[in-house]
Amino acid sequence: MLDDLLAAVAAWPVATALKASVYVYPLVNALHIMGLATLFGAIVALDLRLLGVASGVPLRPLAQHLPRVAAGGLAVAVLTGLLLFTVKPFEYVDNRAFQVKAVLVVAGASHAAIVHASVAWRALVADGGASRHGLRVAAAISLVIWTSAILAGRLIAF
Repeated sequence: MLDDLLAAVAAWPVATALKASVYVYPLVNALHIMGLATLFGAIVALDLRLLGVASGVPLRPLAQHLPRVAAGGLAVAVLTGLLLFTVKPFEYVDNRAFQVKAVLVVAGASHAAIVHASVAWRALVADGGASRHGLRVAAAISLVIWTSAILAGRLIAF
């Protein structure tokens, strides 16, 4: 059943276009990298600030704005990643680095959702007040998850 699904994905007209065009695949790949850069840049800036770096920069405006930037980057990265997956679905589904990356992306997005639903996060966004210890721990975990996801992604080709 999985083989049938993967065969259908590989035969999808979009996958065929990605494989056939000299320009479409590199463009989608470049968009994937831009999505990752946007996602990771926003996450690193916010997480480092939560960890105390650049303490002169107000945290509340960053906490209000950067998660939206990260979410936009994640949306672009996931959409383009799914398109890139269609080119070699049998190879990717068996690739350990791809499997690890997929799990880490789900873990990172889930972690962010849990943190953003927390009382400490809501207090930070609402009025700048919060118990910072829990958010510092969450920021460190976030950095580890997303850095690992990017490293796993780079290992897919090797």
